[in-house]
Amino acid sequence: MVKTCMRRLNVNLQGMIDTHIHPGPDIVPRLLDDIEVARQARLEEMEAIVIKSHVEPTASRARIASKVTGLKVIGGVTLNETIGSLNPSAVEASAELGGRFVWMLTISREKVNLSNVGEVLDVIAEHDLVLATGHLRPYEILELIDLARSTGIQRILVNHPLTGVVGASLEEQREMSRHAILEHCLVACFHEQLPLGRIIEAIEYVGYRKCIIATDLGQEHNPPPVDGLKWFIVSLIQGGLKEKHINWMCSSAPKRLIF
Repeated sequence: MVKTCMRRLNVNLQGMIDTHIHPGPDIVPRLLDDIEVARQARLEEMEAIVIKSHVEPTASRARIASKVTGLKVIGGVTLNETIGSLNPSAVEASAELGGRFVWMLTISREKVNLSNVGEVLDVIAEHDLVLATGHLRPYEILELIDLARSTGIQRILVNHPLTGVVGASLEEQREMSRHAILEHCLVACFHEQLPLGRIIEAIEYVGYRKCIIATDLGQEHNPPPVDGLKWFIVSLIQGGLKEKHINWMCSSAPKRLIF
């Protein structure tokens, strides 16, 4: 019922950015491909979208989608086993193709060894890329943030800290927010039945200026990202967050992070 009602929401997404979308092609079913998801965002007059894959770089795909649709589509690389894990050459190639994001391990996170991350961090710092923490555990995220800062990395994003795969406490999130932005994603409300109240609590605990809201949508059984983002915004406002704070988390904060 909730997902059906999304289509009837009249929410202005002009100038907003969704920093976490999973379009096709992919090895698992996806609702929309790169071009389709970009066209929907363009129709809503969004500023940009970020497309992510767990198994392959998306920088080249983003360039094509941008050219076809006229929307800023941003890609990157996730450091899973399929691209050689903590592979500085893959990060370098992604950056040269225009990729802006480097996500740490997600589906291969059991293979992470942060003692080997130094060369990757050097490339991220050299190209001023966004380091995203993927599915690392809280203690690994805090260690990575320290390593990143010592390397000179300025742009750090903690992906969906409240989800089961990460599971950061409020105190851990506050510590992370000292030097990183926290990204809260709608998909956890669907897949894990995460109450919206917990997202609101976390945002209020660390401060909205240190947070981004995104969808993490693209799954075949979920609504399109633009519809999900509209519902997320309305629901957070109904839950007590101020509209101007939502605008910061959907627009100003991601713009500063990326550009």
